Amino acid sequence: MKKKLFRIGITVSTCLLIGFMSSIATQSSISSWYTILKKPTFTPPNWLFAPVWTVLYIMMGVAAGIIWNKGFYHKWVKIALYHFGFQLLLNAAWSIFFFGMRNPLIALLDIIALFILLLFTIKWFKVVNSTAAYLLIPYLIWVAYATALNFSIWQLN
Repeated sequence: MKKKLFRIGITVSTCLLIGFMSSIATQSSISSWYTILKKPTFTPPNWLFAPVWTVLYIMMGVAAGIIWNKGFYHKWVKIALYHFGFQLLLNAAWSIFFFGMRNPLIALLDIIALFILLLFTIKWFKVVNSTAAYLLIPYLIWVAYATALNFSIWQLN
């Protein structure tokens, strides 16, 4: 049991660290460049992003920890975790592209790739453990919403 909780702790911490590192790129533009962009009417208030992402990163970490606990020696576990790792990299890259580079088009291409890879990640998580897969559904919904938001910002600007 301690080993399982330790692994979940590692994966949650890793996801939160990625989120924190992504926020560094975000901070550079949130109060300057982002404020002057034209945004669609369905843009949420800025204060909402941090708590939503915190909850999502925790859920992602728990899901990955559940998968890891099934045994990294297993082929399906490895495939599921490789997909998870790559989607996490695309997740982090989005903040760099959108806020760091201030390039909504490259960010849009990244988030579309993220969404597709996330679908595959959920598929492989479901093969290993359905609970872990279901924990990623709110993340998938948020990424779909963020994709629509990113697309609209790109179009409007």
